[in-house]
Amino acid sequence: MRKLLIGLVLTALSASAATAVAAPAPVASAGLPLPTADPFYHYSGSLPGVAPGTVLRSRQMSTPLPGTATQVLYRTTDQLQRPSVTAALVVRPNGASGTPRIVSYQEAYDSLGAQCDPSYTAVNGTLGQSDQAPMAAALAAGYTVVTADYEGETLDYGAGQESGYGTLDGIRAAENLVKADPAATPAAMIGFSGGGIATEFATELAAAYAPDLHIVGAVEGGLPVDFLHTIDYIDGSPDWSKVLPLVLTGASRGFHIDFTPYLNPFGIQIMSKVRSVGVCNADQNALPVIRTRDLLKPEYADYHKIRPLVDISNKLIMGTSGTPRFPIMIGIGNSDGTGDGVMIAKDEQALAHSYCGRGVPVDFHEFPGADHFVAGGLTLAAGLPYLAQRFAGAPAPDNCATVPQGNSLAPATV
Repeated sequence: MRKLLIGLVLTALSASAATAVAAPAPVASAGLPLPTADPFYHYSGSLPGVAPGTVLRSRQMSTPLPGTATQVLYRTTDQLQRPSVTAALVVRPNGASGTPRIVSYQEAYDSLGAQCDPSYTAVNGTLGQSDQAPMAAALAAGYTVVTADYEGETLDYGAGQESGYGTLDGIRAAENLVKADPAATPAAMIGFSGGGIATEFATELAAAYAPDLHIVGAVEGGLPVDFLHTIDYIDGSPDWSKVLPLVLTGASRGFHIDFTPYLNPFGIQIMSKVRSVGVCNADQNALPVIRTRDLLKPEYADYHKIRPLVDISNKLIMGTSGTPRFPIMIGIGNSDGTGDGVMIAKDEQALAHSYCGRGVPVDFHEFPGADHFVAGGLTLAAGLPYLAQRFAGAPAPDNCATVPQGNSLAPATV
């Protein structure tokens, strides 16, 4: 049933794209070096005086997507709020002219390896259908699409604020590339799961970090609203526990925290394995089932008492970095009474409820019986029509009156 639903969603997205494609899709580039070995991705100039979103270099590329594609390297900000660089792919629809409408699509690449960077996979022929379909549908609708390597050059998977900065600056870079006026250029964001992390933090940070952008709405879902809650939920899960060493490694990179002193030999072995193979989201099945206590020295078996982990989790509680200044749609599955197998429904309820209390128009959807993959397909399928309405200036749907209060998102204490 799960594969059938996902197939129906992707078929619908692909069909909507096919109706408006004016030219055959270009052939994807082949034989490109990895970003780690490609000089295009590396910048040695001074950054402090460079405005966020400034395009440092660009090059046109061929992709399977229906449009004119350009890779850009641009200035952004890392998790510790230092100037940094990352890359994105900007695709304009065939025959595009005039003021663009920009859709920022955050891929759930959940990676510790540069071979998974969206700006790379979209041009070397490894872009998955689950990402190609919604991007092609957005292009078919006439939107300019930007997809950013929001984890940055060091692949800081799970470093939420950094992913938000990278997303917002990707929109800025797209506007700079096409010489668009930010105030007159409507933009929207969409992402689920790992892509939802980047989308959510971009929604929180936009008002303070990117007030120049004219963002009309966002679609997100499958969110790890409270990191410690999520660890508790997936700890020992046959499938989703394998994400733990990836996100712990990525977040520790972003925050510059070394968890090695807390790890036992098995924990060191697992962390070294995910770093050395550069695991992508599709490759995590090579890892064993993870129980967090099995990675830790006996004196640190209760990970709720590890101060650096608690500090990171508290900084990543969603909704605490700012308030969206535009409408949002939020989706979550509930397949087992707690969540979608990896994300917790009542945590997402709490985030939506909090935004409702701050006056944000929220369209909240909980999909009964849907696991993470099905909920992702349903959210993306509903998300593009939702964004079309925001671009058209239609009143935003708001079901705040029915959104439950959800779980407490109070910071943890040690």
